[in-house]
Amino acid sequence: MSGVRRLGARWRRRRPLRTRLALAASAAVALVAVGVCAAAFFVIRYELLHQLDLSLTQSATRVVQENRGEGPQIVAGECRFLSAPACAQVVPADPSADPEAAYLLPVSDPVREVAAGTRAPYFSNVTRFGQSLRMLTTPFGDGRALQVALRADPVEKGVRQAAVLLAAVGGAGVLLAGLLGYAVSRTGLAPVARLTSTAERIAATRDPRHRIELPPGPPGRQDEVTRLAASFNTMLGELEQSVSAQRRLVADASHELRTPLTALRTNAELLARADRLTPAQRERASGALGRQIREVTGLVNDLIELARDEEPLPLVEEVRIAELAEHTVAMARTHWPHVRFELSTGPGAEAVRPGVPARLARLLTNLLDNAAKFSPPDAPVEMRLTAYGSGGGLELSVRDHGPGIAPEDLPYVFDRFYRAEAARALPGSGLGLAMARQIARAHGAELTASAAPGGGALFTVVFGGEGP
Repeated sequence: MSGVRRLGARWRRRRPLRTRLALAASAAVALVAVGVCAAAFFVIRYELLHQLDLSLTQSATRVVQENRGEGPQIVAGECRFLSAPACAQVVPADPSADPEAAYLLPVSDPVREVAAGTRAPYFSNVTRFGQSLRMLTTPFGDGRALQVALRADPVEKGVRQAAVLLAAVGGAGVLLAGLLGYAVSRTGLAPVARLTSTAERIAATRDPRHRIELPPGPPGRQDEVTRLAASFNTMLGELEQSVSAQRRLVADASHELRTPLTALRTNAELLARADRLTPAQRERASGALGRQIREVTGLVNDLIELARDEEPLPLVEEVRIAELAEHTVAMARTHWPHVRFELSTGPGAEAVRPGVPARLARLLTNLLDNAAKFSPPDAPVEMRLTAYGSGGGLELSVRDHGPGIAPEDLPYVFDRFYRAEAARALPGSGLGLAMARQIARAHGAELTASAAPGGGALFTVVFGGEGP
């Protein structure tokens, strides 16, 4: 049995899903059709025999009424003909009381028992005159039994005809079930076939722009397969966006790295001919080479962090944002000695938030560095930390008094490598704000940019009441 089971499982695995679904649907419909035909056959057979038994019962009642006082005898014997009345004979319980003439119908011990009153009336099938008969044996009274018989071959013929007809209907039902099963599987699995074809085409071309055609109809009334296809289309859209973002990242990184790498190669080639340079020239070339190496190293590290798509949180702890803000402002004063930084905290700003201190410090540092680059020498960079709501939410804002953000640049300030016209001459790789937003979202916060009242740019980080 286990071998047969393994063969059946292997066959199912090798057959296409459409074939298996067609066979399953066909088998189910065929089983119902055969079951209905079989039930109809037994019902017809029962009804035909029941009608014959009713005719025998009526004939027996008539014989009893017409021959109540008669003794054992053959009452009627013409049942060998279809149009003749039923054969009837009266049989005594005692064989010695039998008439001299032989009985037309078979007399057995059960017949004597019915005559004696020890057995209930019964129906039986016998053969006489070369024909099949249906016979009823019932009490006649005074120790006698009445046997009544009718030809049963018309009923048997009707049963055979019903069997042939129902077999033909059942065969047609099985054939129709096969056709319907194939049609159902072909129609029902059409979206799956399109999904498979699209997936194979994407695997062959590596182009996620392909989509599966969905049948028309309201979105709320789609079936499961259509919803699967719609979900697959959504997944393809996300994949296309991800691939496009990766391609843009590679293209932008290649563009940004070209200039510093060219400068690195130039300075390296210049230092290779150090014997032709003066000590001052060698010192300048060496310093430029070191700065360019640090710039390229920082750019590559930023690219690695941004390419992860999700900010890693391996060392989450409770962070006091106010203390972290004081630390980053102090560091910014060291890096930007000509810029004035101001920090103010409101009531409730001492709340703690779960996060990675180093990553949150990087977020604030990037915002302060961006503000310092655009801040005039006589204007401060303002950082403000306030609490809002009753769930421990915090709002941190960084504002400068520089030229601000042009309305056409505002939707793109957090894009990787994006630089406005006013920032192209300033140092930086264009990754600081993109990294800041990624860190903020990884910590359950949202970073936004807007124009500050009175001029300048305003960046706001909103921490919700619950951490990541």
